[in-house]
Amino acid sequence: MGDEARVEATCGRSAEAELRLKARDGTIEVELRIDGERRGERWRVVLVHERRVAWRGTARTRSSGDLRIRRSLPNYDGADQVGVLASGPRGVRCEASAVLGGD
Repeated sequence: MGDEARVEATCGRSAEAELRLKARDGTIEVELRIDGERRGERWRVVLVHERRVAWRGTARTRSSGDLRIRRSLPNYDGADQVGVLASGPRGVRCEASAVLGGD
């Protein structure tokens, strides 16, 4: 553990995803990247921080077929657990969870 964490998400079909966390100035910078198949695919994303929904929303893939979501979360004392669940086209789902800090 430390001030950075990166995990690959478990996805269905041909989607690939990565969750990155980075501690910076009392916050956690969260970045979710999903490599989809086509431009304009709609994804629903739920971001969970310490067992609470921190953000929920939708996004569409860009012209290259990829999707990038960035959010900032508070960095609590000790270890912080952040998870993400993304649902895409044709029932594709991606899940990932990482722990940041707690040294």
